[in-house]
This record gives sequence, structure tokens and C-alpha cells, in this order.
Amino acid sequence: MASVRLERMKLVLTDWITANISFMLFNLLRFMESSGETHSFEDASRFIFQPKICIEQIFIPIVLVGLYWLSGFYNNPFGKSRFNEFLNTAIISAISTILIHLALLTNDQMSDISSNLMQILVVYIIFFSFTLLGRLIMINNQIKHFKSRDWKYTAVIVGNSKKAHSLAAKMLESKAVISYSIEGFFNIDGENNIQPGGMEIEELADFCQEKKIDQIILAPEKTDEENVLNLVYRLFPIGKPIKLSPDTINFMTSSIKLKDIYGFPLVDLTHSSMSESEKNIKRTIDVLASFITLIGLSPIFLFLALWVKSDSKGPIFYRQERIGLKERPFQIIKFRTMRTDAEADGPQLSSDDDPRVTKSGRIMRKYRLDELPQFWNVLKGEMSIVGPRPERKFFINKIIKRAPYYTLLYQARPGITSWGMVKYGYASRIDEMVERSKYDLLYISNMSILVDFKIMLYTVLTILEGSGK
Repeated sequence: MASVRLERMKLVLTDWITANISFMLFNLLRFMESSGETHSFEDASRFIFQPKICIEQIFIPIVLVGLYWLSGFYNNPFGKSRFNEFLNTAIISAISTILIHLALLTNDQMSDISSNLMQILVVYIIFFSFTLLGRLIMINNQIKHFKSRDWKYTAVIVGNSKKAHSLAAKMLESKAVISYSIEGFFNIDGENNIQPGGMEIEELADFCQEKKIDQIILAPEKTDEENVLNLVYRLFPIGKPIKLSPDTINFMTSSIKLKDIYGFPLVDLTHSSMSESEKNIKRTIDVLASFITLIGLSPIFLFLALWVKSDSKGPIFYRQERIGLKERPFQIIKFRTMRTDAEADGPQLSSDDDPRVTKSGRIMRKYRLDELPQFWNVLKGEMSIVGPRPERKFFINKIIKRAPYYTLLYQARPGITSWGMVKYGYASRIDEMVERSKYDLLYISNMSILVDFKIMLYTVLTILEGSGK
């Protein structure tokens, strides 16, 4: 199987080349429309090699590739649908044309409106045609490699029952464009493991690294929700896509989309239903908003830091391990709102009128000011502004026993604010954490940029009203 990184670089390079060709043709069009009746090669060369045009020729294709990245085209370089990429290219070319028109053609306006519209249409056709041509060449080349079986996804089956081997046989016999190479079967406790020498799940992480496994296929005998999601919970930390057949899905996971267009129909449990474009836009908003917040609110950060230091003994910031995207641990950072000995007897949840909370901490919690340093976690990519609330492993293990669906929250980066925090607030008991997680599950099922903005708006209202706990 080709390297994901290498194939992504090929797609980026192809788009950059076609963007350069398109922009050069666009400049020739500008020259022809502005130079009158006579056109000579020397005049065209003089126009093309003007310093201003040369600078545009360097930077505009780079900007366009940035737009293409926002569209999500490079996220998953394999298994692309030609029809979907036709639509993607049509839309992104229209956006590119509008931006180029506003940035570069404003001073080239003609007196005839129909001529202006024709100019815009021609520019669109140029960019759309060359971009689509480059992409189709790359996609067709990928399909060719898959059809000839030069490329295959390497996979393991978690399950060693008759059902697991039946699924493996169907995958190997499938006439789908994308094929698989099954590298091994792993036993599930309590099932009828029919193949001698089946490996244990505890060995899976090392096996995936050694064999460079692309995907983990889940094939349990018992397909009840609790059993499936508990297995997913164990497999998430390995960091590989976890897939299962659609007939295993029930109401709790029904919002998860089928990702493989050309492959055997499998549902990916490790990716949210958010489109690739929205994921990139969301991440861009996170980075820009966090950078602006950290710089713009630095005087408030300084004031809060001095307040925490003068109010009680101990460090200004509070760091704690939380579990984030794909079940990866990270160090969350907040302004300290409790005494340093707050958890001398082990992990504890806070409550209303908690005596461990400092005076400054009580006010900061009320207005959610203690959360501000988490914008640093967002900037680092560990968190998002909006996402499920990150919890500690200690409490997650308790939640999972009562609500196995909590596993699905690992599809998204945890957030500074969340639908659960807006609708429910802080939790002081495990039961309350379970109830709050239901709102976060609804968020995962309905993730979108619009939903994020709604949650951010409600969070701002909560802060202004001082209704935090």
C-alpha cells in the first residue's frame, strides 16, 4: 500500500501545478483584453514578467492550495469518488474565481456588464478544467493500482469466530475496487475462537506497528451495543481506523457515515459525521480564535494570575491529565481554583459550595474564567473550542460501565465548552456525568460549524450571566 503522506503530497503538488498553469493562462487573458487589437509575443512576455505579475504568480497558487486544503480534498487521499471530487472542484473553483475577481480584476472592469460576466465565466472554466483534469488523473491512477491489486489495505480482524472468518472471506472475495489483505485474527474473550493460535487483543498494538496495519475490522459474535462499544473502547488507543459491517450498527451508532466509496462496505467508528471541509474549517477557526484570544486577553491573564497567586499558596496554573481525541492522554491547563491538597485522598468531583475552592476560584468558576488557559491546549491541537468535555481516565472507567456509548465521544477533539456544559453544567456525581455525556453524544451526531457557533453563543451568554458553577 502506498504511503498516505506520499499520496497526499502528490495531490498537493498536482493542484499546485494546475493552479500555476491556470493562473498563467488567466494572466494571458488579462493581457489580451487590456492590450487592444495587436498582440505580440514580446508584449505578452513583458506583461507576464512584470514584478507585480510575477509576485502574483508565486503567491496566488499557494493561496489556492490553501483553499483546496480547506475543502478537505487532502484529508483522505485514497478511495475518492470521481463524482464527489467533480462537485468539490466545481465549488472550490467558483470560490477561487470570486476571490481572484475581487482581488485582481476590480481594476480591470469593463464598461459592458456582459463582458465582465463573460470574463468571470472564462476564468472559472480555466481554473475548473485544469484543476479537475489534474485530480482525475491522480484519482484514476489510484483506481488503476487498486484494480490491479498492486495496492491493498492491510487489516486485522478482531474476532476469531465463525462469523469473523466468514466476514474475512467475503472481504477477500469481494469484487470491490479496493481490496484487503487480512494479516491476522484476534480472540475476543467469551467467544468461540475457531482458529488455533489466534492472538490476544493485548498483542494488537505491537502487531499493528510491526505489520504496518491500515485498519482494524471488528467482527464480534455478540453485536449488542454494550459489547461492541466496550471493544471499541479497548481498541481506540491503538490509533488505527476501527471498522465494522453496517449490519452491526444500531440506533446509537446510526449517524456514523459510510466512508469507503470503492471498498467493501464498512463503517468507520473512529471518525465523526462532520464533512472533511468542516473539520478543516473548524480547526482553522480554533487556531485563529485561540491565537487572538491568547494575545488579546493577555492583560486579563496577567491579572488573573496575580489574583490566584495572592489568594492562596500554590502554583498559578493547574495541570491534569485528561483523555482526548482517539483516547490520547494530554495535560489540560487551567487557572488553579482549589487548594493544592484538594485531592489528597484521591480523585474527587467538585460540588456547589465545595470548601476546597478558593475565593478567587469561586468567582472564576462562576464566569468560566479558569478555562481561559485551555486556549493553549486548542492551539496545540489537543482540544477544540467546542467539543465533548474531556474527563480523567479514573472517571471515564466508571462512566463506561454505565454508558458504553461514551466511547463514541473519542471521535472528536474535546472542547473548552460543549453542548453538555451549556445544557447541564458541571457534574458532582457519576450519574450527573452520565447524563451530561448524553448531550455530548447528541453533539457528535450533529456536528457542524453552525452547531459550534450556537454553542459558543450560549456559552458567552452563560459567562455574561455568571451562571457557571
